[in-house]
Amino acid sequence: MMSDRLSPGQIAQIACLFEVTAQKPGNIHRYRDFQDSHFVDYLLSATAIAGPLDRAGEIGVGAAILQAVEATRRVVATNTNLGMILLLAPLAAVPEGMHLAEGVVSVVRGTTVEDARFVYQAIRLARPAGLGTVAEQDVAGEPTSTLYEAMRLAGERDLIARQYVNGYADVLNNALPALGRLLDEGQSLETAIIGAFLTLLASHPDTLIERKKGREQALEALRRAQRVLASGWPAQPESARHYAELDAWLRAEGNGRNPGATADLVAAALFAALRDGTITLPRPGGPAGWSEVRTTGRA
Repeated sequence: MMSDRLSPGQIAQIACLFEVTAQKPGNIHRYRDFQDSHFVDYLLSATAIAGPLDRAGEIGVGAAILQAVEATRRVVATNTNLGMILLLAPLAAVPEGMHLAEGVVSVVRGTTVEDARFVYQAIRLARPAGLGTVAEQDVAGEPTSTLYEAMRLAGERDLIARQYVNGYADVLNNALPALGRLLDEGQSLETAIIGAFLTLLASHPDTLIERKKGREQALEALRRAQRVLASGWPAQPESARHYAELDAWLRAEGNGRNPGATADLVAAALFAALRDGTITLPRPGGPAGWSEVRTTGRA
């Protein structure tokens, strides 16, 4: 159950901080930046969203998403967290005491045309990379369907939209169990976060890579993630080489293969893990329990 000491917005904030700090391959983390964005930008973004997401259950998912994007743009100049906000707002709107899987289905199916209008505004404000245009319910125009219906139309081409349709199945039935399994095995929290990321990347083509680089490049990222897991990551020494190769390949060509959609799903899984007690707080302090990872892969 949700901690009575942490609000939904605080849980979302902590989830985003955990996600960006973990040394996931191909992503910004505390030791790696991109040319157009820095680790600090993601820390600022995580801080910005707590207030709006605390109000998601009161003001509605769409308004919370728009306010969270507006709050983010007051502290950073680039899109750092639109996908995370889109995923976290429905989770934050689930009433305390309600099971997350059941509650999020009710929340997303109860969205309105007004929610969609707010979300379209948020997407235009965030200006995500590789967005493109579509024939029906394009975000450049005004929506005529509910947010749920708009996400259903986008679900085939976008991992984040797909969660609205499938009841967050990739988050709750894939990433969250992987995270819990690794923690139960005694792995550090950072290793468990990376493991959840690899599990997702090995399961579905990352749709941000697909939008920016094409289907074949997204499938190659999937195959390389599968190779890391098949090599016995994190336990087998040989797996460190496959992990480092995946990281280098994703970062090549100016970080053009950044698997950002997969990272967004990890943030949602971390919200679920914090809410249901898979990850417990307070942390003990110091490095204990957080990291056994080196920047070049698992030691």
